[in-house]
Amino acid sequence: MSVRVRYAPSPTGLQHIGGVRTALFNYFFAKANNGKFILRIEDTDRTRYNPDALQNIYDTYNWLGIHWDEGPDVGGPYGPYVQSERFDLYKKHAQVLIESGHAYKCFCTSERLEALRAEQTAKKQNLGYDRKCRNFSDSERAKLEAQGAPYVIRFAIPLEGSTGFHDELLGDIEKTNIDINPDPVLIKSDGFPTYHLANIVDDHFMEITHVMRSQEWISSGPLHILLYKASNWKPPLFCHLPMVMGKDGQKLSKRHGSTSADEFRQSGYLADAVLNYVSLLGWSYDDTREFFSKADFENLFTIEKLSKSGAIFDYQKLDWFNGQYIRKLTVADLSAALVPYLAAAGFVKNPPTDDEATIIEKIIPLVQERLTRLSDVAGLVGFIFKDDIVLVKEELVPKKLDAQKTIEALAALKDLVPGLAVKSPEEIENIFRALAEKLQIKLGDLLMPLRVALTGSKVSPPLVESILVLGTGKTLDRIEKAIALLGENV
Repeated sequence: MSVRVRYAPSPTGLQHIGGVRTALFNYFFAKANNGKFILRIEDTDRTRYNPDALQNIYDTYNWLGIHWDEGPDVGGPYGPYVQSERFDLYKKHAQVLIESGHAYKCFCTSERLEALRAEQTAKKQNLGYDRKCRNFSDSERAKLEAQGAPYVIRFAIPLEGSTGFHDELLGDIEKTNIDINPDPVLIKSDGFPTYHLANIVDDHFMEITHVMRSQEWISSGPLHILLYKASNWKPPLFCHLPMVMGKDGQKLSKRHGSTSADEFRQSGYLADAVLNYVSLLGWSYDDTREFFSKADFENLFTIEKLSKSGAIFDYQKLDWFNGQYIRKLTVADLSAALVPYLAAAGFVKNPPTDDEATIIEKIIPLVQERLTRLSDVAGLVGFIFKDDIVLVKEELVPKKLDAQKTIEALAALKDLVPGLAVKSPEEIENIFRALAEKLQIKLGDLLMPLRVALTGSKVSPPLVESILVLGTGKTLDRIEKAIALLGENV
């Protein structure tokens, strides 16, 4: 059997991590089995349809480097791949189900259905359609149609027995028919199909062999099997994937933090890091290995290594992954990746000038080991680009020195600065140590006021390297400003 799988998002919102994980697993399964990965756009919910969300689907997977074999933008032999372009097919099949006695027209008004729901709620009964129109005679239906009464098409769920299916991950799953959503709508009154009809029709005609979707769809499995049986079609194999949850054990949502791929991309996460981490949510090659390339997953992915239980999305773990991937970047690649964030902060142009590009290359050694996200760069190196460093007098003075002693230390450092440009970082550190011994103060008490003077903060990238990037002129100017500030009222 040639494997054919699909990812079928609805363009109603940004691509979230749960959907991304489903797409990745389908893609890797197809590649590992020399099969086809199909993108299908399920846009039947026209009230929530958003063209920006459609574009976000393309943008997200282009960013992740995931490309489908068939889809709306690349075509294929089973198109069209957009559900709103396949309405004739759904209507035709709904009519087939009516003629075979597996579906019927329901003329119940929205007012009657609301009253029914209210009555069931008051009596604490299970909510659902009461099948009133299921038993109408042909003449009753013909009369209502002649009157132009609007209707929906409902699927006639068997009233006895049970329906089950085998899940490739979870095993056999069965449900009593009476507990399945009573006679669900297949075609709405506006002629649009519901998810359940469009889903099985498309999977059949696109020859999908495996349906890999989240475990939240397990409850729909028996209904879909009944639809396949009523249609005399062979169902695909099912694999319901473990849920992606927050640390509280609930389905991952915005209350846990960022959930869309867009948010992670804009925050400065690398595509390779996100792909690696998200693909380990519910899948594990062994108990030790954590780093996988896209090519690794394409070769190694199997259903057997999926977990049955939910996967916890750990934001700190993703940060760690991202930091590790940042460390692996070349200077050129990291420079290019940082430009948008430096430009957004107003530090450089995009693209940067030659002088700006030179500075960016110089700051890479200062930040590469310290970045968790690319967006962190502005906070780490802003002092290099800013001319208006804000100094706080109290922060310039170490606990074991007073203002006068700090002025003396900064003045001694200032005298050394012109000769530092031709020294190596190791030589400069030795010079600072010697000065600290000469002044009979600790090295930390010598360098802390210098760090604050140059960067405006007690925490910064490596001080010696920062001096070399700042250059002699800026370094001297900032030391002088710090000395002047400390000299006030001394």
